Amino acid sequence: MRIVMIGSGYVGLVSGACFADFGHHVTCVDKDANKIARLRAGGIPIYEPGLDELVARNVAAGNLVFTTELSEAVGLADVVFIAVGTPSRRGDGHADLSYVHAAALEIAGALDGFTVIVTKSTVPVGTGDEVERIIRECNPAAAFAVASNPEFLREGAAIEDFKRPDRVVIGIEDERARAPMEEVYRPLSLNKAPVLFTSRRTSELIKYAANAFLAMKITYINEMADLCEQVGADVQEVARGIGLDDRIGARFLHAGPGYGGSCFPKDTLALMKTAQDHDAPLRLIEATIAVNEQRKRAMGRKVIAAMGGRVRGRTVAILGLTFKPNTDDMRDAPSIAIIRALQDAGAKVRAYDPEGMAAAEALLSDVEYAESAYAVAEGAAAAVIVTEWDAFRALDLKRLKAVMADPVLVDLRNIYPPAQAEEAGLRYVSVGRPSKLEDATVSNRRQAA
Repeated sequence: MRIVMIGSGYVGLVSGACFADFGHHVTCVDKDANKIARLRAGGIPIYEPGLDELVARNVAAGNLVFTTELSEAVGLADVVFIAVGTPSRRGDGHADLSYVHAAALEIAGALDGFTVIVTKSTVPVGTGDEVERIIRECNPAAAFAVASNPEFLREGAAIEDFKRPDRVVIGIEDERARAPMEEVYRPLSLNKAPVLFTSRRTSELIKYAANAFLAMKITYINEMADLCEQVGADVQEVARGIGLDDRIGARFLHAGPGYGGSCFPKDTLALMKTAQDHDAPLRLIEATIAVNEQRKRAMGRKVIAAMGGRVRGRTVAILGLTFKPNTDDMRDAPSIAIIRALQDAGAKVRAYDPEGMAAAEALLSDVEYAESAYAVAEGAAAAVIVTEWDAFRALDLKRLKAVMADPVLVDLRNIYPPAQAEEAGLRYVSVGRPSKLEDATVSNRRQAA
């Protein structure tokens, strides 16, 4: 099939490359001429493992092309995906649909023959109705159907998620859209991937509901971690104990500094606003958003406490900047709030991330950047693991201690067993787990009670 992907960002580029790998002919369209020129030259504007090879292979095979010209590509297409950004709108937190609406308007003027227009972007309930209205109003004679097909891609594992999905959700109102959409995803039938057809509005809501539930699950275990620290329990054992229950499951039960990234923050906020507008407030989601924002700054205070409350003029080494490993995405990363809290307290911050430093430089000021995990810790009064990159999972802890001015390791991802860190001579603090420092705090609290 001839597919057009409008938007060559994270979702559009990964989806377009994967569809091309299925054997479809895909044209990725973007208004950013520099991005298209870079893609044509073999460059990849985002970091996603395996994407460079996937794009190169399909460009060479003639299945994947890049252009800034929308009209000609849409006129020849069987299916057109809208995969543009839907960031939080300034001032009210609703999803900004201006790029979606602009794409719909351009598509309307370029349609030639029956075409399925699909919202791939994460959009609020009712967006498909508005896209249909815009196209119908602009081009009353056009033959088209509008469908919803939300993405469920994890950054760092997006290609695997696309090719071996848990499910494919497709929302339609016009039965003429069913056959083309089945053909688009027919290659997945070999993997027996469930394809769920729903109404368009249901499909739109499924995406938000899924992300909000996962965000809530993360926030729940983070609050359990706080309780574990107060009573002397181990949050990792708690998570394992409840995660073995099939009704709960073990995924997304890893305590840490809070969620971030391109999806959970904006999607929970947009869902909350939609629910409020429809007089059906989602109190659990409202609490999730509030708790997560508070937690990020609280992690800065946790580092300060681990340093004995004395941070002014001292250097703190930050290991990991991106919101998760295997991406260069800094959007709403917990590291931002943690670093700003440390700077507000007078600390000097030095940071290292395998992929995220260029993006971090645009968001953070007065941060020194290093070339390795050991270089970042040189002379530091504390080292803080913020992102669980593989490069940080097997550090030589004795070497780390040797280069530090004060051997304090704050592990916000619980990578290391406390005994291992303490054996290396580090004063070790983690999240929701007992350590010698925290055992003494709990003991003092119990005595005072």
